[in-house]
Amino acid sequence: MPELWLPGAEVHDLGDHAPTDQQYPPKAIAHITWDRDASAAAPQDWCTFDDLVTYFTTSGAGDAPHLVWDPFSGRTAQLFPADSRSRSLLSPPGSPTRTNRAGRVVLQIEAVFFPYCRHRGTVYPRLVDTPCAGWGRLHAWIASWGVPDVWPMGRPTDFAGRRDERVWETRGGWYAHAHVPDNDHTDPGSWPDFTGGPSLPPPPPDGPTPPAEPVPARYQVAVNGLRYGYGAHGYQVTAVGRALVAQGFGGHYRSGSGPDWTDADTLNYADYQRSLGYSGPAADGVPGPASLLRLLGYLPGPRTVSLAHVVAAAGTDPGAEQGHRTYGAEVAIVEQALADEGLLEQRWVDGSFGSLTVTAYAGWQRRCGYSDPDADGVPGADSLQRLGAAHDFTVTG
Repeated sequence: MPELWLPGAEVHDLGDHAPTDQQYPPKAIAHITWDRDASAAAPQDWCTFDDLVTYFTTSGAGDAPHLVWDPFSGRTAQLFPADSRSRSLLSPPGSPTRTNRAGRVVLQIEAVFFPYCRHRGTVYPRLVDTPCAGWGRLHAWIASWGVPDVWPMGRPTDFAGRRDERVWETRGGWYAHAHVPDNDHTDPGSWPDFTGGPSLPPPPPDGPTPPAEPVPARYQVAVNGLRYGYGAHGYQVTAVGRALVAQGFGGHYRSGSGPDWTDADTLNYADYQRSLGYSGPAADGVPGPASLLRLLGYLPGPRTVSLAHVVAAAGTDPGAEQGHRTYGAEVAIVEQALADEGLLEQRWVDGSFGSLTVTAYAGWQRRCGYSDPDADGVPGADSLQRLGAAHDFTVTG
């Protein structure tokens, strides 16, 4: 897991943390403070790092970024943890995305700089003309959060605005403030190269810093009306986790699967995807409909079960070929409830109302007080309503 706080940064936690929108790819946004208007003919003295930190932690907190970076000394202050949104972007009500949240992370960096600032007697027309001290450390931390080293709308070389909503929503990487839809700023004008050049700090005496551990995918998808991926919650998450364990892909769990999708679920699912022959982004650990169907044998749906459907399945599946599924998604909800009651082995939660499910349901009917011939394993309205009440699903006719 990457560090929530940049190692070595001065922490000024503003609180007011809020999650990002995980369905979008990870981003970093490049800003300059641009706190004075200067020109080649009329340069002005640089505003200090401490002044800008004071501003963003007091009256300017409503516009605060994650990081305030001094490119002359390398000092950095952090105001929000990496997994929270910050507040440096305009996000009007009509915007298709909440711009400050539109990514698995949306890390915002304000370089304390304005064009033609004068620092210790020297005038700097562009940010890249400064020493860019500390850039290597800052860049490595942002990369550890999965932000790729690309500029989807081009590396900033001027103060022109270039904005594309489709690119913003679909591509991860670095964006200039001038690239963010529904914003009107045109900074930063320039930004240091990812290679870092001479501004990279030398390696520590005991050897180079080990490469950052890759971050598991942290976005969500919807399949058949239910969410999967980091932060998703529900019975479908438990069903995936248990199926992964049953098929030998539970090695990243430390305390078993559960209803909340964590990094362990992502890593286990990525192992499963690779076993199917997927690779690269197709094996990032976030389910797609095809792999999910192969894992479970059905696609989970909202927790509603039709009595008529499961009765039909109980009458059809036992006599059909092995694994036949008449109403797989609804049957699987019933089967999972029977498994949670200890009446059916987890490996038979497969969406097929076969003979083992009939036997398990007959056991549930006996628990409800029924006996032969009423405990025949074919659901009735009363017993199914009781099972639904105990395991949080709705029964319809």
